[in-house]
Amino acid sequence: MKTYHVFALISMIFAGLTSVIAKSGLKNVSGDAGLAVRTSMVFILVWINALAFRHLKDFQFIQGKDILLLCASGLTTALSWIFYYKAIKIGNVSEVALIDKGSIIITLLLSFILLNEPLTWKTLWGIGLILAGLFILTMK
Repeated sequence: MKTYHVFALISMIFAGLTSVIAKSGLKNVSGDAGLAVRTSMVFILVWINALAFRHLKDFQFIQGKDILLLCASGLTTALSWIFYYKAIKIGNVSEVALIDKGSIIITLLLSFILLNEPLTWKTLWGIGLILAGLFILTMK
């Protein structure tokens, strides 16, 4: 197994825990207040990680276009989280998480179009199965 596969699996586990823990923490506060607390923790841990692994030197290599793209990514992340927290506050986290994970289809399509990543039959099958699963699970 490749290193990035291991990292992706670890990410998957923590992402799975995130929604259930967050929903539990929103019992007495709005989604916006809960997200503010969560994001503060993310901010602190990300800086600790950068300091601990001595990645601060990498800042010298960031160019204007990189900053613009990373800020755009931050903006889309913030908007995603804002609406995600609003959704899990009022809805079932199992349904919200399922719909949210449909974003992988958008990610895949954009990776083919914008990043020129390879489009394989295996990937197409995966997209089809994800779409089928989303359709089945969101039907009433």
